[in-house]
Amino acid sequence: MKKEQEHKPYIPAEKITPEFTVTSVISGIILAVVFGAANAYLGLRVGLTVSASIPAAVISMGVIRGLLKRDSILESNMVQTIGSAGESIAAGAIFTIPALFLWAKEGTAPYPDLWEIFLIALCGGLLGVAFMIPLRNALIVKEHGVLPYPEGTACAEVLLAGEEGGKGAGSVFSGMGIAALVKLITDGLRIASGALTVPVKALKTHFSAQIYPALLGVGYICGAKISSYMFAGGLLGWFVLIPAIAIFGGDTVLYPGTVPISQMYETGGASAIWSSYIRYMGAGAVAAGGIVSLIRSLPLIFSAFGASVKGFGSKGSSSRTDKNLDIRVTAVIAALVILLLWLYPGIPISLAGTAFIVIFGFFFATISSRMTGLVGSSNNPVSGMTIATLLVCTLLLKLSGETGSRGMTAAIAIGSVICMIASVAGDTSQDLKTGFILGATPVKQQIGELIGVFSAAAAIGGVMLLLDAAWGFGSEALAAPQATLMKMIVEGVMEGTLPWALVFMGVFIALTVELLGIPVLPVAIGLYLPLELTAAIMIGGLVRLAAERRRKASSSGILFCSGLIAGEGLAGILLALLAVFGISENIDISDKLSLGSVGTVILLVLIIFLIFCAAAKEDMTNEKTDNSR
Repeated sequence: MKKEQEHKPYIPAEKITPEFTVTSVISGIILAVVFGAANAYLGLRVGLTVSASIPAAVISMGVIRGLLKRDSILESNMVQTIGSAGESIAAGAIFTIPALFLWAKEGTAPYPDLWEIFLIALCGGLLGVAFMIPLRNALIVKEHGVLPYPEGTACAEVLLAGEEGGKGAGSVFSGMGIAALVKLITDGLRIASGALTVPVKALKTHFSAQIYPALLGVGYICGAKISSYMFAGGLLGWFVLIPAIAIFGGDTVLYPGTVPISQMYETGGASAIWSSYIRYMGAGAVAAGGIVSLIRSLPLIFSAFGASVKGFGSKGSSSRTDKNLDIRVTAVIAALVILLLWLYPGIPISLAGTAFIVIFGFFFATISSRMTGLVGSSNNPVSGMTIATLLVCTLLLKLSGETGSRGMTAAIAIGSVICMIASVAGDTSQDLKTGFILGATPVKQQIGELIGVFSAAAAIGGVMLLLDAAWGFGSEALAAPQATLMKMIVEGVMEGTLPWALVFMGVFIALTVELLGIPVLPVAIGLYLPLELTAAIMIGGLVRLAAERRRKASSSGILFCSGLIAGEGLAGILLALLAVFGISENIDISDKLSLGSVGTVILLVLIIFLIFCAAAKEDMTNEKTDNSR
């Protein structure tokens, strides 16, 4: 292993600048709530979340430097540290907690209340921070130059670039405004459809693509390659498997369906066949993909755990830039959280369950923190860790006699906490890497992480209850794909209710894709999601490809698309509020004004054009600068 690389932070240890201020804390809390809510909405729609660190850094620059005229880079860093916690809490929440709502609708479990969701999110988030703090010296300091932490390093570069005046915040805010406007036109005023659909009668299916800005933004950020993998999974499901079932099924009744295939197609079309059969194949593919990614990472996981624990007790210097939160404080936080999980009656976790959380939680926090340093947050197999956790803990609960509604609820609660531990630990390590490069005070950042976790946890319950009340988890508007998968896994182990033939077909599809050397998870997610979502993501990826071919892909395009995601998420929450209070019908003017399919196409072309212009913006600015010299 390489020797520890000597590091000189941007702000020297002996220099004291504003960092943990009222302004930075309040701004960070607002961003934690905003990005947490936006990512919750996005994740419940398509099963994906987008890192909030860089957009939060850009917005913090715009607020701290642009509006408030303050010049402390560490203050801006504190804003993004607190703000980025919202995304990690949202990711952990939407992966698992909606399963409790789905069981409640089936009448097998009580509805989770605001307090229960808050406590699960808070406990998982606090443990994620507490488990990561003792590892900072081993992972961030001792292995600087070994572990690159891609997002953390990129975030530091963005903040350093902001020393020139907060450049880039305008791209984020303009994206937010445009996405909110399109969302209002399609889902609020309803004067244009949110999707384009073309029947393909010869194959008894259809091609469909949504025009929502967030999906196009996701495709642009992911790039053409990852988007094409997802789209390939969608094509396999909708143009191979659905036609095979619809054409050859005839009058056969296939489990878990209860009517003949021909009747199912006549009444519900290709979507009914997808819902009854393909989503189970997709679930098997996603589960297999998550486990495969986890198995492939095992050598790295064990070496990561060993190296991290080896440096666990090492201490840094006494300088400002090496001062961590006291280990006794983190131990007390962890102990209080464990007691709360055990004793609070609304969360059915036994003493053995809390022990399971401590062991698996610390293990996966260590793994997540180190793997994030190697491959980045986007490639960190948190879903695979959650699937592995659910399989093991559900089996143990069943063997111990804790079955039925209580056993399944306990399994999801344990899985939720561990999922958040892994997600928050990875985010915390990225933020601490940014602070290490800039010269931030670790203890202040760590307190900021705790504040961000608390703020996001306090908001996420209200957001989830609101979205469920407006559209319902499991509906077409909010499919909650990851949570539905986790629910099926728990039920499959606990009750044996899964159509295992379909699930194993998905498993072997995933294994075939893996043997071809293609990343299996994007393809599996594409098979699991409706085609209209993956097609929209593919369009965004193609826009990115076109921009790169014209050498016009820039950070402005990424920031603009991040704004599209945030803007649509916030607009979606606003529309959910209007739906809950019965106001949504009052703003629906579709009977008075309708743009039809032509208007939908115009909106799609306009969004693509704006994304391309945003991607070209930075290059055009650079060309003008070069010409003036």
